[in-house]
Amino acid sequence: YSLFGLKCSIHLFGIDQEADGVFFPIGADRFGRDLLARTLVGGRVSLSAGLLGVILSLIIGVIVGGVSGYYGGFIDAFVQRIIELLRSFPRLPLWLALSMVLPPQWSSVKVYFGVVTVLSLIGWTGQARVVRGQFLSLREKEFVQAARAIGVDDKGIIFRHILPNTTSYLIVSTTLALPGMILGESSISFLGLGIKEPMTSWGLLLKDAQNLEALVLHPWLLFPGLFIILTVLAFNFMGDAVRDAFDPFSVR
Repeated sequence: YSLFGLKCSIHLFGIDQEADGVFFPIGADRFGRDLLARTLVGGRVSLSAGLLGVILSLIIGVIVGGVSGYYGGFIDAFVQRIIELLRSFPRLPLWLALSMVLPPQWSSVKVYFGVVTVLSLIGWTGQARVVRGQFLSLREKEFVQAARAIGVDDKGIIFRHILPNTTSYLIVSTTLALPGMILGESSISFLGLGIKEPMTSWGLLLKDAQNLEALVLHPWLLFPGLFIILTVLAFNFMGDAVRDAFDPFSVR
């Protein structure tokens, strides 16, 4: 083959071109499909589901937390009681209960967006708490009081003065929330209530390794779990680094 204009014959892995057969670097699934290729394709689904889920939960959290923190009083108390109620339920059973609402006749694409919606409906509470705390702190600052004194309405104060000052905290909380979304999608799909064939994800691939016989005879089916572990660790490390970068009092 040609690489940058040079003739090359070195391959990372492969088989004899004259031999009949295939080569699977980490084995195949129960249908004889290449597990490495399906793991890489499933990574796009798991990562995009986590990213979309975080974006939707961020939008809900900013709206609900901003209203709660800015207006306070009865609105704040009512919103906080709802958040406490949602956070009091065990997360995994609540995910599974909401996933049961998805019609079984839906296509893979509809189920994908349904799973993202389910994750967002539960994951916004943490974002709302962060935004509420920032709004409670910033609404009494001098620049906000000055804007209110010259007649700036609530919309202008929120979008032009308070919300831009919470950007760094939102970036940090979003980065730290992304691993939880990925684990949520993987958990739902692993239990058979999330992504379904022909679409695939890391959780759906791990579903084949649910029984002891599969683990003994086909241990390579656990390989997608390694991708989940590495991805969650990577995003946690990145979240810590972003937090230290935005924290002016952090020790470097």
